[in-house]
Amino acid sequence: MSTYKSHKDLDVWKRSIELVSDIYVLVKAFPDDEKFGMISQMRRAAVSIPANIAEGAGRQSKKEFAQFLYVALGSLAELDTHIVIAQKQGYVKDAFKIEQEITDIKKMLNGLIFSLKR
Repeated sequence: MSTYKSHKDLDVWKRSIELVSDIYVLVKAFPDDEKFGMISQMRRAAVSIPANIAEGAGRQSKKEFAQFLYVALGSLAELDTHIVIAQKQGYVKDAFKIEQEITDIKKMLNGLIFSLKR
């Protein structure tokens, strides 16, 4: 099906793992009363991105793989929305680095989807 051996060979998976780490660090500064709200939501959305990339890469067809990449894109959009809300609540002062990571990963996912559909 593909030219890579594992999802771990995919640059987009590696970048999304880094994004997860960055989100875990970011939310440590959030107020304790967000532990089961915003913090939990952001962590779950972030973790969903590389998890769906990995699950899709383990599937048998390009069509299935692309479907999981679309789910990863949805989780990425959800995370982006949480970042905006966190900024508006004053939990995040400067999200430029995270926003850039989100933009880069979105481009990478879209590129991979395009390559699978060719």
